[in-house]
Amino acid sequence: MKSISTQITINAPVEQVWAVLTNFSAYPEWNPFIQSISGEAKEGSQLAATIQPPGQSAMTFRPTVLRAEENREFRWLGKLFIKGLFDGEHYFIMTTIDEHSTRFEHGENFRGLLAGLIMSKIADSTKAGFEAMNQALKARAEALS
Repeated sequence: MKSISTQITINAPVEQVWAVLTNFSAYPEWNPFIQSISGEAKEGSQLAATIQPPGQSAMTFRPTVLRAEENREFRWLGKLFIKGLFDGEHYFIMTTIDEHSTRFEHGENFRGLLAGLIMSKIADSTKAGFEAMNQALKARAEALS
């Protein structure tokens, strides 16, 4: 398994971070990594997401929501063509530090026959995309709180 993990402290309550994260229609306004996303933040639902890591082409995929625990965790599983080839379990975990700040963890665990090969080509730009999204989420949540 290959993994990417990032985190950031956001000076906004966890409820505000969750509200920004799950307001999919606003993603084009602020999110430099996930350019668009549609569907419901509800376990079992299917999303349509377009991502674009820095220096890479945009890619649209249809992940399935694994967990949507309000103000705590949002997680989905995406796959390339068929399950087991290149699967990514993307996660966002929010932890309350105090009433005005949140630790935001953003990462993905990659598995499958092509995980090593693909990750050798996209790991750095994907991590940069996660970090850019984290900074943009921080700016938006802090501006709104």
